[in-house]
Amino acid sequence: MNIKRIFGTILTVLGIGGLIYTAILFSSANSDFESVKPLLIYGILGAVFFISGISLVRTTKDES
Repeated sequence: MNIKRIFGTILTVLGIGGLIYTAILFSSANSDFESVKPLLIYGILGAVFFISGISLVRTTKDES
């Protein structure tokens, strides 16, 4: 297997996990502003990992 494809899969899974954790935090958040900071951090990191993982998997060609 290609190392780039495996790394892209790992990034995609981490991104999905970050987005799911953001959704859990969002559903249990109160209306105070201290809960906005973790939502933004985990949401942005999850989105970046997910998008970069998907693009790495899509652009890597199979050499088998």
